[in-house]
Amino acid sequence: MATDLTTPDTSAALNASPIPFDAWADRILDGGELTREEARQILESSDDDLLRLLSAGFRLRQQHFGKTVQLYFLMNAKSGLCPEDCHYCSQSKISEAPVPKYNILKRDALMDAAKLAAERGAKTYCLVISARGPNEREMKAVEEIVPEIKKQYGLDICACLGLLSKEQADRLKACGVDRVNHNLNTGEEYYAEICTTHTYADRVQTLRHVRDAGMEMCSGGIIGMGETYDDIISMAFDLKELGVQSIPLNFLNSIDGTPLEGKKDLSPQDCLRALAMFRFVNPSRELRISGGREIHLRTLQPLGLYVANSVFVGDYLTTQGQAPDEDYQMIKDLGFEVTTSVGE
Repeated sequence: MATDLTTPDTSAALNASPIPFDAWADRILDGGELTREEARQILESSDDDLLRLLSAGFRLRQQHFGKTVQLYFLMNAKSGLCPEDCHYCSQSKISEAPVPKYNILKRDALMDAAKLAAERGAKTYCLVISARGPNEREMKAVEEIVPEIKKQYGLDICACLGLLSKEQADRLKACGVDRVNHNLNTGEEYYAEICTTHTYADRVQTLRHVRDAGMEMCSGGIIGMGETYDDIISMAFDLKELGVQSIPLNFLNSIDGTPLEGKKDLSPQDCLRALAMFRFVNPSRELRISGGREIHLRTLQPLGLYVANSVFVGDYLTTQGQAPDEDYQMIKDLGFEVTTSVGE
């Protein structure tokens, strides 16, 4: 992360008045909102304040989600071959990472993955392709497979296909897609530092098309790419203003061969503070601990679920995730439960 994201000086914090996390939670539970300055105080808070912060954040999580955890299953339906230059991505045109390269998978492979998603207790099957946006062949493949997956396995479908036109969003809604993922990734001011082949505004426009088509919006970002506190806060508030229903928060897994290789600025506490801030800003929205949780949260992963209410189960796009059995055990040990029924 950028310089202002280093771990705060705890000695100074000991002499300051305690940050009123519980009072903020009270206000939000009464229908109020967190301010941007308060969001910054969360990110700047000391490690000594962390348990108080998570405790207050848990009250917001419990109000809207109880002790339930939603599982998502991610399918890399088309790998590599992307013309965009997103600096964090192993599948981008500028990446030298040795990732698999293939066009959109055939029906049987996509159905097999849906079966595995159902067996793992996932509520949502995430169908992802690497592309600037879907071509006609890819659109038709999605339109054909989505009704079959929903009929056979009863899974919610989240499509992540890149930039979408209004017409494409309408077609996805018509074939049964429940939500579309398109991450903002960072704040608007920092966006040009991580991608030059499309803009932040392009991403926002896709989300508006998704919303106008009547689908849910899934959008979040990546922490640890060199951004500042202000960039993270701007992203959190932009997601709030857009009305995004589901927020996946990733922690940079710096992959060799990408422009961000070797960048490892995050501590577990940094990740937990970011998760808590997103919960305070978006108290009623699904918050998912996403890529990089195993690397950066490490043994503190369970604490993340005191403010987040969702995780991916299994692998990510080109990187491995924690074994599903370990996720199930972690959830059980917390006294939480997996939501397994669609619409639960």
